Amino acid sequence: MIGKLNHVAIAVPDLGAAAALYADSLGATVSAPKPLPDQGVTTVFVELPNSKIELIHPLGEDSPIENFLERNPRGGIHHVCYEVGDIAAAIDRLQADGMTVLGDGNPSIGAHGLPVVFLHPRDFCGTLIELEEVAA
Repeated sequence: MIGKLNHVAIAVPDLGAAAALYADSLGATVSAPKPLPDQGVTTVFVELPNSKIELIHPLGEDSPIENFLERNPRGGIHHVCYEVGDIAAAIDRLQADGMTVLGDGNPSIGAHGLPVVFLHPRDFCGTLIELEEVAA
């Protein structure tokens, strides 16, 4: 069902400093910041030859990233994102297996403009999982 690793998301307390660190110290190509009000984050993507790093920072007072940063003030890995060819089929299969799809169980539009869902960490070895639908 899952395809390749799309990205690893790292919550950061200072998005500009984190983006500069990847660009200046590691020589990575870094995107411009993109606010995602529906998800409560501002995101920057660090391009890698085989995947991406997503730097995420709270946007707004109700950002889910704010709680994460309160527990991890220096930041840290927040989630991993895997690609799927059919997100509706993935949701059906996971729910049939007793897995928890967060939110209302329906996909929302993610940072790449594609449907995404998040899966509860308790079902996946303590790791928050994002699934992103990509064309096969």
